[in-house]
Amino acid sequence: MRRRDFIRLVGGAAVAWPLTTPAQPAMPVIGFLNSGSPDTFAPTVNAFLQGLKESGYVDGQNVVIEFRWANGQYDRLTALADDLVRRGVSVIAATSTPANLVAKAVTSTIPIVFTTGGDPVQLGLVTSLGRPGGNVTGVTQMTGEVAPKRVELAHELVPQATVFGMLINPTNPLSENVKRDSQAAALKLGVQLNVLHASTDAELDKAFTAFREMHVGALVLGTDAFFNNRLEELAALAIRNSLPVVYEYHQFVAAGGLVSYGGSIIDSYRLAGGYVGRVLKGEKPADLPVQQASKIELLLNLKTAKTLGITVPQSIQNRADEVIE
Repeated sequence: MRRRDFIRLVGGAAVAWPLTTPAQPAMPVIGFLNSGSPDTFAPTVNAFLQGLKESGYVDGQNVVIEFRWANGQYDRLTALADDLVRRGVSVIAATSTPANLVAKAVTSTIPIVFTTGGDPVQLGLVTSLGRPGGNVTGVTQMTGEVAPKRVELAHELVPQATVFGMLINPTNPLSENVKRDSQAAALKLGVQLNVLHASTDAELDKAFTAFREMHVGALVLGTDAFFNNRLEELAALAIRNSLPVVYEYHQFVAAGGLVSYGGSIIDSYRLAGGYVGRVLKGEKPADLPVQQASKIELLLNLKTAKTLGITVPQSIQNRADEVIE
């Protein structure tokens, strides 16, 4: 073979050889753990994604989110959290108090960003708000702190009543504190607060029947993902049993409930998304002070009030951030 032909052959073969490209770095993975369901928490997830975007991360573009939902079954949370740990996620967004506690229990190394309606120091999530310490930080919603205000709101709605009801899920870590603070508020008002438990659908129906038989003036719901997953059902039960119900979650009013009062969950999830972004950029949870979603929202459904035959005091209407008419 002549030298010229050999060079031409080698050159042609070189064109056919595949070019190797450097391996692309794997995108970081966020483990999103929640005790509720995706349908109920869709608005809050959107807020989380917005906060994440504001910090420079977009799901599917430069970060991957692995969602894990317990759908109100708290006994599933440990297995879901363990799965995220096995997958080696970069950070866990533990959004709901039961999820917070489980995430903290299963890992002391993976960063955790929480949202909670309770006191994170009292819950044992952090050592202090200013200096969280360890691998955990997050955002509080002030839902637990304003629980007594929901009792006061119920009394303002039905001032002639002397007996009120409260429904809590005993499996929720915040329930006992909410119960204690709410009963203290009722005592100051000079009214009786009867507390019942519900963590299943059967118990829910039974509790509403019992409250009706007690002739309670109004019902206050304790914060819980089990209730969040049944907002339309709760609103229907309230109307069926002619019970004014006060809850902390704004979507309860949109689902036909009478009134809600509590910290802005939407705001807290947006802030948590921002904190997750900062952790992904290298900041340590121990150095990120716990944030507080300080906005408190009062929502009112006058259509439901009319159905229940209740005249909502003008003072409540004037304070409402949103009124459905």
